Amino acid sequence: MEVDRTFGPIDIAISGMRAQGKHMEVISSNVANARTTNAGNGQPYRRLEAVLKTQDEGISGVMLDEIMEDMSDFQKLFDPGNPRADEHGYVVMPNVNLPIEMMNLSIATRTYQANAAVLKRYQEMVETALELLR
Repeated sequence: MEVDRTFGPIDIAISGMRAQGKHMEVISSNVANARTTNAGNGQPYRRLEAVLKTQDEGISGVMLDEIMEDMSDFQKLFDPGNPRADEHGYVVMPNVNLPIEMMNLSIATRTYQANAAVLKRYQEMVETALELLR
């Protein structure tokens, strides 16, 4: 007997939910550290990005490939009273843009919900098939 190694709808939906769950964790970290001016290395927090990839060639699930730092420039905020301000009164802030993070969170949430809906529909199909067999 040969084992079919293709991904079924359940495997694909679950892998999508796992990947989007990790993506939401990365987004949450960005939002939580949007005002962190010292991330422990003397520099502001650097925004993180989740990179997703397919698990196999062809029709397959998705997985988290890596979490990368966004190397775009840090933002500067004029705050001369801040102890971390430079000689011109500017504080170097993280490169996190909250409206963009909220859009990314909305997309990740909707994708998670879509995968959950696939699981629910699949369950309904199986229940209907079982009911017909009775």
